[in-house]
Amino acid sequence: MSTIIAARFDLQEEAAHAVSVLEEAGFARARISTFFVNPAGQHDRFAVGGDRDKSPGAEDTDRGAAAGVAAGAGAGAAAGLATAPVTGPLGPALGGLVGDHLGGLVGSLAATDDDAVPRRVAGMMVAVAVDDPQQDSEAIRLLQALEGADLERGAGTIRDGDWIDFDPLSIPQPVRPPSS
Repeated sequence: MSTIIAARFDLQEEAAHAVSVLEEAGFARARISTFFVNPAGQHDRFAVGGDRDKSPGAEDTDRGAAAGVAAGAGAGAAAGLATAPVTGPLGPALGGLVGDHLGGLVGSLAATDDDAVPRRVAGMMVAVAVDDPQQDSEAIRLLQALEGADLERGAGTIRDGDWIDFDPLSIPQPVRPPSS
């Protein structure tokens, strides 16, 4: 297993240019990998699609829905009561039903934590396996100079140009810019 330095590029041509620059700098082509990272949720890990069996950011949606139902029902009933002279006795009941439905929806969405898991941005990745701190620094310097985005450091095996154990769901370990 090696240390791997990776960066994202928006265009395939930019990724191909980065590979050329890394090769010119002395990195072996067999230790450089290029591949496309799909958007989150589109890695087809399950037969029915998707990445996970349940959303990691949705643990609190039941509590959020319950709170939303209670608040929405009360607000809807109050709105229905205000319209009772026009809508009659069904106004508060219908207002409460509509309010609890909308409140539950809003409450569950509000309780969803989309930032619960750091995600990779979709795009072309260029990854290079490095053997020592000098290669590590050189790979980072080159990828930054080429305006690679979201530089990260990982561990794995690049064999014949394929990062064979890359996991798109793993938490990216960002490369910290050098301090001045």
